[in-house]
Amino acid sequence: MTIHSTDPFAVPDEDKSPVRRLRGRLAAPVTLWTAPGPAGLTVSSTLVADGDPGRVLGLIDEESDFWDAVSVAGRFAVTPLTPADRQLADRFAGLMPAPGGLFASGDWRETPYGPVPAHAGAWAGCTLSSQRPCGWALLVEAIIESVRLDTATEPLVHFRGRYAGLDR
Repeated sequence: MTIHSTDPFAVPDEDKSPVRRLRGRLAAPVTLWTAPGPAGLTVSSTLVADGDPGRVLGLIDEESDFWDAVSVAGRFAVTPLTPADRQLADRFAGLMPAPGGLFASGDWRETPYGPVPAHAGAWAGCTLSSQRPCGWALLVEAIIESVRLDTATEPLVHFRGRYAGLDR
């Protein structure tokens, strides 16, 4: 058996579209979106817009259990993940086994917007505002109703197909 330092199933760069390759050169925050049900999904295509009201936008797989739950509940939580959350991110992205279900391990705080990791230093409670097809996904827009900021933490970042922290 050989252990690879890279993903042996990854599409080679020369076979990817130029747009996908450009997207891969942009660092993106890794967030966990959760909804009552419960359901959740790792999302790195996330944007927070300040305003009155503040909004969150994200690209969501319309075939995901998360989208099914949000469509019914009309609300969800967004949690920025940290470098210590790499396995959590992989589990909710479907890249790692989740025996007993996505929420079976770890400690969770129940909120009206969906479960939130108990250790989360920050999270936002959101209500669904709109959605529309956008490329390979749905562009989901929501109003931020509640923000919880406990401790400032380093973000988990997705860059060129890998997780990273900030190198300060």
